[in-house]
Amino acid sequence: MTFEITPADWSGFQIVMGPKGGCGGCWCRLWRVPKKVHDADKGDGNRDAMRALFDSGAVPGLLAMDGATPVGWISVAPRTEFPRLKASRILQPVDDLPVWSVSCFLVMPPYRRQGLSVHLLQAACAFASERGAPAIEGYPIDGKDKYPPVYGWTGFAGAYRSAGFTEIARRSRTRPIMRKSLD
Repeated sequence: MTFEITPADWSGFQIVMGPKGGCGGCWCRLWRVPKKVHDADKGDGNRDAMRALFDSGAVPGLLAMDGATPVGWISVAPRTEFPRLKASRILQPVDDLPVWSVSCFLVMPPYRRQGLSVHLLQAACAFASERGAPAIEGYPIDGKDKYPPVYGWTGFAGAYRSAGFTEIARRSRTRPIMRKSLD
């Protein structure tokens, strides 16, 4: 199956997030704001804040399209736009390189297990490279435990490996930091 990957717009993003706003009303804001703010805004507040981000002209990620239907999302932006990464004991920056980060995926259920995450990662690499990023990072789940796909919103390490990322740090048994140079 072939998918077109495009810069996200609000309409398509909202379709992929669905009526619950992604995973439990997060609307893909988990890494963008402090935990207290995210939790207080869960649901409508997170939705409205992401809508404002789109309305500002920002492109906070990419959409996978099956024809005219949005079926997947990847959040990609400079790491500085995700302050909770810096605050995380496990996912804090490895160095001072001004990398871009992939913080979230959401693929609609009928489109899972078809390699769409790899296509989204490849497109995120191109998107970041076109904007001058020297490298791109992700923070996937990697382990023997089985996770339901909806809880794999940071992605799975196998998809990152397939897209050419390599592990550069691991501060947790199941959470590597993976990077791909874009030079």
